Amino acid sequence: MALKSFIEVSPDSHFPIQNLPFGIFKPEPASPPRPGVAIGDYVLDLSTISVSGIFDGPFLSGSDCFLQPNLNKFLALGRPAWKEARAKLQNLLSADVATLRDNPSLREKSLVPMSKVEMLLPIAIGDYTDFFSSMHHARNCGIMFRGPENAINPNWFQLPIAYHGRSSSIVVSGTEIIRPRGQGHPSGNSPPYFGPSRKLDFELEMAAVVGPGNELGKPVDVNEAGDHIFGLVLMNDWSEIFKHGNTCLSGPFLGKSFGTTISPWIVTLDALEPFACNSPKQDPQPLPYLAEKISKNYDISLEVQIKPAGQEDSCVVTRSNFNHLYWTVTQQLAHHTINGCNLRPGDLLGTGTISGPEPESYGCLLELTWNGQKSLSLKGATRRFLEDGDEVIISGCSKGDGYNVGFGTCTGKILPSP
Repeated sequence: MALKSFIEVSPDSHFPIQNLPFGIFKPEPASPPRPGVAIGDYVLDLSTISVSGIFDGPFLSGSDCFLQPNLNKFLALGRPAWKEARAKLQNLLSADVATLRDNPSLREKSLVPMSKVEMLLPIAIGDYTDFFSSMHHARNCGIMFRGPENAINPNWFQLPIAYHGRSSSIVVSGTEIIRPRGQGHPSGNSPPYFGPSRKLDFELEMAAVVGPGNELGKPVDVNEAGDHIFGLVLMNDWSEIFKHGNTCLSGPFLGKSFGTTISPWIVTLDALEPFACNSPKQDPQPLPYLAEKISKNYDISLEVQIKPAGQEDSCVVTRSNFNHLYWTVTQQLAHHTINGCNLRPGDLLGTGTISGPEPESYGCLLELTWNGQKSLSLKGATRRFLEDGDEVIISGCSKGDGYNVGFGTCTGKILPSP
C-alpha cells in the first residue's frame, strides 16, 4: 500500500509524504529561523519536534542540529543521520501512527500553514561552484560564438568544466534582482559601452548541496561521492553577456556575480532515488577517477515561465529535464576534489544551464533567441532578453505512481538598474 499521511495532500502537490524536503523558515516575522520539512500545504517545525524528544535514534538523539538557523549542522552528520530523520518523519506523519495525528497540542505547535511562513536560504553557503555539464548547451553556445566546426572543445568531453562563483550574492526564491551594470564590447575604435545590461538572461539550472566535506588534500572517490551530496535545489544563475569582460583569463566575472537564485526546499537524494535513470553514454570513456560503477541521473521535469512586465499571465518558454546532463553530480563533486580541494557542508555545486536537444528545451534566452537574432512571443509581448519588471518562474518535479516529488518554484523579478 502506498505511503499516506494523515495530513491531506492534494494529488498535484509537490510535497507529499514521499518527498519531505528540508528548508529554513520563520513562522512569524519576529521569530528566529528554524528548520522545517514541507508536507502538503504545511511546514513541519523540526525545532518543536526535536524538543519534544521524537528524534530518539542513534544518530539524532541529543543533537541540536534542528535548533540551528540553517541546515549545515544536520548536513555535516551524513547519510545515516539523514536516513534516520527521513524514516522518523515519514513514520510521524503517516496516517496510521497516532504520535502526532492524535496530539492536538503538538500539531498546533509544529504544523504551520505554508502560506504564513517566510522561507529563507536553507544553508549557509561557504563556497559556490558552477559547472558546465549540458552537452546541448555547450554545443549551442559553441556554434554561436565559435562556429559549428569547433562547437565543443575536445577537453569538454574529458572533464566537468567549472568556475568558482560568488556565494554572497546567492539569494532565496522571491528575492528581486537588480539589473546589473557593466562594460559592453566596444564598437570599432570607440570606448566600451558602460551602463545597464542589454542582454540579461535566466539560466535553468539545478544545484547539489554538499553534506559532509572532505579533508584538504584528500579527494572523494567518485563511487562514494553520493554520500557527500544531501540533495538538490532549483537554481536560476542569472547572467548578463558582458562579452567585453568575459575572456579566457577573467571568466564570467561581472556577468554572473550579481545574483543567483535558489529554491528554498532541498529535495534529498533519498526522495529522488525512485526517479534515478541512466546517464548519457560518455565518449570517450572518462579517466579512472571519473569512471563510475553506477552512473545515474534523475528524471526531473523542468519548466521555465516568464511573466512579462505589466502582465498577469505567465508563458512557458522552455521545458527540459535534469537527465539531459552529460556529467553527473557525483562526477562533478569527485572532479572538484581530485586536486585535494576541501568541500564543506553547505557548499553549492551548480550544474550549469540544462538544455535538451530540441529548441523548446533550451535552458536560457541566449539559446532560445539564438543570441537575440529572433524573438519569443509571450501572449502579446515579445522578448529577446529580459526586460525590467519581467518575472522568471522555474519549477521542477518528478512524477511517481500517484504522487509527485517536486521542488516548488524558484522565482525572481528584474528591477531597473539604479
